[in-house]
Amino acid sequence: MSNQLNQQQSLEEILDHIRWNEAGLISAIVQDDATLQVLTLAYMNRESLKLSLVSGETWFWSRSRQELWHKGATSGNTQKITSIQQDCDGDALLVRVIPNGPACHTGATSCFNRTISAPETAVVPVAENTAGQAQAADMHGTVNAAANRFEVLAQLEAIIEEREATRPEGAYTTYLFDKGVDKILKKVGEEASETIIAAKNKDNEELRLEVSDLIYHLLVLLQERKLPLDDVLAELNRRHERPRRD
Repeated sequence: MSNQLNQQQSLEEILDHIRWNEAGLISAIVQDDATLQVLTLAYMNRESLKLSLVSGETWFWSRSRQELWHKGATSGNTQKITSIQQDCDGDALLVRVIPNGPACHTGATSCFNRTISAPETAVVPVAENTAGQAQAADMHGTVNAAANRFEVLAQLEAIIEEREATRPEGAYTTYLFDKGVDKILKKVGEEASETIIAAKNKDNEELRLEVSDLIYHLLVLLQERKLPLDDVLAELNRRHERPRRD
């Protein structure tokens, strides 16, 4: 592993120059070395940074569990470190890695997969608008909010398309495309079954995770078959527009 910290310093000297916060931690931004996509924000203490430097894989400190955490120890989604850089203030680290699978526990490539958009507001206060203008403004805001709800799907679709084209080593999506459609179909079936089980168990937390996994694998399948998500959405729209029979 190559890192940008002074190689002439001893390991303990490097750790001594870190600006740890009052809890003895430093924030670590983890970035995909190939795509430069930010994968996650985690925290390291002195011991986890030391383990990361020595092992060449990411180790963190779990604030919720109050214990050391080797990324991928149970899931297999390890992160091989290519470089570690310290910011100008010395109180944050940028850790570039080669990921062996998704970074997020939900199965998403990155933990940063939800878009936050501020609602659009009218230039003239609603109280001074006509009723028609106010209604139009409300409808405009509703349409934009609805569109932004599904922006993450477009982003995920683009990432999957890029993964198929570049096939970065160690990425879970690369693994699926390398194995082919049979493997992808198997995963879709597994995630569908797990979704059913979570629903039957009335476990909404587990259901949320399983549906996320299912949608991700369905998007991989659509990419493998070169069927754009827009075509699926257009089909749903056509069905919505058909005259009701009841």
